[in-house]
Amino acid sequence: MKFYSTNKSVEPVTLDRALLQGQAADKGLYLPESIPAISKDLLKNARDMSYEEIAAKVLISYSEGIFTEDEIIEICTDAYDFEVPVEKVVNRSHILRLDHGPTASFKDFAARFMGRAIGRLVAKRGEELLILTATSGDTGSAVANAFLGVEGIRVLVLFPVDEVSVRQRKQMTTLGDNVTMIAVNGKFDDCQALVKQAFGDGDLNDLNLSSANSINIGRLLPQSVYYIYAASRIADIAGGEKTVISVPSGNFGNLMGGILAFKSGLPVEKFVVSTNANDEVPVFFRTGDYNKIEPSKVCISNAMNVGHPSNLARLVDLYGGHIDEKGILAKVPDMNAINRDFFSVSIDDNSTRETIKRVYNDYNIVLEPHGAVGWKGLEHFFEANPQLVNAPAISLETAHPAKFPDEVISATGVDPKLPKALMGLDDKDESFGNMNALYSEFKDILKKDFR
Repeated sequence: MKFYSTNKSVEPVTLDRALLQGQAADKGLYLPESIPAISKDLLKNARDMSYEEIAAKVLISYSEGIFTEDEIIEICTDAYDFEVPVEKVVNRSHILRLDHGPTASFKDFAARFMGRAIGRLVAKRGEELLILTATSGDTGSAVANAFLGVEGIRVLVLFPVDEVSVRQRKQMTTLGDNVTMIAVNGKFDDCQALVKQAFGDGDLNDLNLSSANSINIGRLLPQSVYYIYAASRIADIAGGEKTVISVPSGNFGNLMGGILAFKSGLPVEKFVVSTNANDEVPVFFRTGDYNKIEPSKVCISNAMNVGHPSNLARLVDLYGGHIDEKGILAKVPDMNAINRDFFSVSIDDNSTRETIKRVYNDYNIVLEPHGAVGWKGLEHFFEANPQLVNAPAISLETAHPAKFPDEVISATGVDPKLPKALMGLDDKDESFGNMNALYSEFKDILKKDFR
């Protein structure tokens, strides 16, 4: 299988090269030339299969010629050794809790696969790799933990100094070893722009750069799995029963995983694209006009504080359009098809807080800000489509409530119990650098400390 760039000015590459490069040389993002269909056998038997079994079946379709089936099974068995609860709330609506992994975030699903897959590729090639990652919250900790101590790999994570919670930050800055953290005096979009510019800088080719952000196709492929897993638990997917799926969306990597599952044959009624006050995509879907939000707005669902989502390039491409890394819409996609498949809504902080409070009072369920955005988006969808209120539905909870204790306690009066991933963090010493959001400064750090 080959993977092409959304900018379409470089030759397609195999999965190993796409994983190791992260971003294509023309600054586009990789997508598979063909999306393999979910087998009828998998659709029929998924409900009775474990998560790691489904993951291996899905991911081997993208990996033929790069990893053996036994290798994919080993990677998935090792990566997915934690629970993935699908929790009923009301009617046939459920919450998919993606917060039971080692860093209590949905980012674990992709990062753990990537750490094991890329680690094998680097070992086979006998080369070193520097992974650059920008984070608005949970990506950094998931990536850092997944690659911690992996021989031949160094990790450098940039994060906006004032826009991650203390516990999110400490999950990254207390690791050390082959992991380096730098706080940027700016926004997540600044961090992301610095990483992207480094990939396009020929002066840094000798550093052998890669990315674990959702610009890397290795983030999306594993994330497609939990859509199949969750839908199989609540709907007759073999019989074609369609599920409504609400995805809290910032950089749109999570949603793209769902779209890959959908394009491969998962029956989906509608994707509810739930953003915070950074509503550039809901406005685009509604009007056909795309305008970045610069600077992005600061919201309590901090991982979604993105004013120009990288993965919009992939979504637009799959619907027949083209948008480049700068946000220039050169070709408008099929907006009728987009609005057929997606229902997009923006949820502000007041509504997010109200949702956390109400869901706890009504159902005794604790949501964190990102999950609350997803659940409120699902409620909006059912208000607009009351005939579907009893359809099978999933809303994604993407991080553990204990990562946001102040907001949760304020809304519910409950201090969420710490998962194992967060225990002892408060007493650990941190180590991280600091820089301005200037590429010249970032480049100097790369040349000085990583050559």
